[in-house]
Amino acid sequence: MAETELPRIEIVEPLCAVFRRRLKSEGAKYTPERAQVLDAIIRTEGLFEVEALIDELRHSRQRVSKATVYRTIRLLLDAGIIQRVPFEGETDRYQLVYGRRPHDLIIRTDTGEAIPVTVPELEAIRDRLCAERGLRAQSHRLHIFASG
Repeated sequence: MAETELPRIEIVEPLCAVFRRRLKSEGAKYTPERAQVLDAIIRTEGLFEVEALIDELRHSRQRVSKATVYRTIRLLLDAGIIQRVPFEGETDRYQLVYGRRPHDLIIRTDTGEAIPVTVPELEAIRDRLCAERGLRAQSHRLHIFASG
């Protein structure tokens, strides 16, 4: 009977631990307010706008100031937990990327719709380019702006 090779499982730390460690390295604290912002982002499917996130936090009766939300977004960006998705002429949107497959997007400039796409060939090129340099790819982003 031939042995079958089990797929390699990559263990990813909980986001709160990653964020807490990043904050500590910068001399900042993991406050209940920052935890609430991170939790709201984790619960969000797809792209989000900061103002919509603030509204969601207020509607759920969580007391987080607008300034704290914006500072936390900056810290999450710096930690590589979320990424900015620029929309031409509009407010930037964000998406959770840590521990998830890369989200390549086709962004419709006429409707503002963001359509997730998977491009295995791009992932293969990314991995090959990194491997040739002795590196391991952590993520990538591809945003295609198009209109109908």
